[in-house]
Amino acid sequence: MPRDLLVLSTKHLISQQEIDRQIELLNLVLVPVENWGCFCIANEIIDINRRKIITKEHLVQKLLKDHPNKPFVFICNKN
Repeated sequence: MPRDLLVLSTKHLISQQEIDRQIELLNLVLVPVENWGCFCIANEIIDINRRKIITKEHLVQKLLKDHPNKPFVFICNKN
């Protein structure tokens, strides 16, 4: 899956091999946690219409799949 990554380093010059190695290591860390289940665990739904905050993973998934563009329903990260 292509993505944009910003890799910062304290070294002045970095070889392409070092950049490729850092990207490979980042992919090892990011791939297991970048999935639908983890997204629904890390986020909650604030439903202004019903005056509710939905935090249960299966309800978050259901709401996002069934009504992805419902007005006044917001996805909020728990962090």
